[in-house]
Amino acid sequence: MLSTRACTLLGIRHPVVLGGMGGGTSPELVAAVSRAGGLGVHACTGRSAEEIAGLAGDIRRRTDRPFGLNLLLFLADDVAVGAVLAVRPRVFSTAWARREQDLRGCFARAHDVGAKVMHMVSTVPEATRAAEAGADLIVAQGTEGGGHVGLMGTMVLVPLVARAVAPVPVLAAGGVADGGGLAAALLLGAEGVLLGTRFLASTEAPLPERYKQVIIASDGHDTLLTEIPDIATGRVWPGAYSRVVRNRLIEEWCGREGELRYRRGEVLARTQQAREAGDPSYGALFIGQTAGLIASIEPAATIVERVVAEAEALLRQRAPALLDSAIS
Repeated sequence: MLSTRACTLLGIRHPVVLGGMGGGTSPELVAAVSRAGGLGVHACTGRSAEEIAGLAGDIRRRTDRPFGLNLLLFLADDVAVGAVLAVRPRVFSTAWARREQDLRGCFARAHDVGAKVMHMVSTVPEATRAAEAGADLIVAQGTEGGGHVGLMGTMVLVPLVARAVAPVPVLAAGGVADGGGLAAALLLGAEGVLLGTRFLASTEAPLPERYKQVIIASDGHDTLLTEIPDIATGRVWPGAYSRVVRNRLIEEWCGREGELRYRRGEVLARTQQAREAGDPSYGALFIGQTAGLIASIEPAATIVERVVAEAEALLRQRAPALLDSAIS
């Protein structure tokens, strides 16, 4: 069985982690990933203490396996951190901190309640800062990923981060949706992978069916980096761009970002109407380039098991075959 330091650290069987995506996670999905031997992670940003306690309770009713809870640090205050840590998740998952935020103090609070800290980064300086602050696990997210990402590709970022923060284990994110991606990540120096878009196209993902079909129909080439979603919401992410599907919303406002700032209220109303109608053409659909690798909507457990099985087969068969060929 494929096992890594991340598996031991997190108490899981398989080195596969669900990204804590806002709007893309649910207790059902989190529990399904954890039951399958991976680590399910639920988004908690913007939720009250009562809501967070309810989510944790719901997950625990569905599984006794480890799970994580995620906060976007630039939007989180001490109260939000306290609300997450009060329910004592196995993993405190964080991302997108402001430069002035006290990571060391935040991570120490998590350690005080027995939680492991998993922090996502998009650059090497972010990674070293998090490791020095006490993070137990670093997620190196490449620009291929969906949602908010940086500008460096996964294949370069992962080994750079792994070398910079050693011996802290690293997970690879962005550009991974199958066993080939997991195998490649391990060879690049990662101890596992974090998947987002692949799990959005799962049976348990809390997305309308039409949204999931957008992922299935995508070849990955129809995604792009933009600031349009953040301009529309008026929320500035520290150092991030959004990778989204190039749909009617993006087409309409690409190159007209100044006007969008002026007409933000009108555009938000239109996106809300589209959301209520289940119309994926006029909203920010945060999916990664890996959509091109996804051909079907499947149960989360099936995804976890196949990703690991494919990676094991590749590492057992492909690598020795290549070495034998080189020797001969």
